[in-house]
Amino acid sequence: MKPKILVVEDDVKISNLIKIYLEKNSYNVVQAYDGEEAKHVYEQHSPCLIILDLMLPKVSGEEFCQWVKKGQSDDPSLIMLSAKARTDDKISGLRLGADDYMTKPFSPEELVAHVEAVLRRTGHFCQKIAVEGLVIKPRKGEVLLNGELIELTNYEFNLLYFLMENPDQVFTREQLVNQIHPYGDADIMSRTIDAHIKKLRRKIEEDSSRPVRIVTVRGMGYKFHGA
Repeated sequence: MKPKILVVEDDVKISNLIKIYLEKNSYNVVQAYDGEEAKHVYEQHSPCLIILDLMLPKVSGEEFCQWVKKGQSDDPSLIMLSAKARTDDKISGLRLGADDYMTKPFSPEELVAHVEAVLRRTGHFCQKIAVEGLVIKPRKGEVLLNGELIELTNYEFNLLYFLMENPDQVFTREQLVNQIHPYGDADIMSRTIDAHIKKLRRKIEEDSSRPVRIVTVRGMGYKFHGA
């Protein structure tokens, strides 16, 4: 999975142009057009990199940057965009916590190159996976739902991580057994998969009787519905 990138830019044409070029390079892109909306989108999607225009309505880029850097335990990488080209402006932006600073106007190809360079340095933040408020952090062994930590057993965690890492792919019970019980009795363990799925749904679905995250595919198995 390519990293998810949040583009915060109030100029719709520029935002869409950035999105087009990033998606051409297989990045997953979400957008916000002011600082207030950016907070909501960030909390929903937990991107590992933010491309941030500083001149934003409602909440400035500087304020949003401070909010991200102070409020998150595993803050994302951040590239600032600004028409301010003076050296002291760049220094100020970097001191706020930006990993890179680009001045406008810029070429989309150059921005993509900067994204690639930043992720090479800070890509360890991208190991988490976030889908519509559900976040799994494999390095920390944590799962959060709408910002709240939820408790999973080791088997539940491994099962959820495998499904989230492979969104919209259908897996049979036998395939899932090989992921979480590689050395167990396949016949017995395949029957426990249903129990693990049932418990997971109780913890991560709004209505476990009508699941929308972990979906049953009749006659085949299960899949995680990606964003």
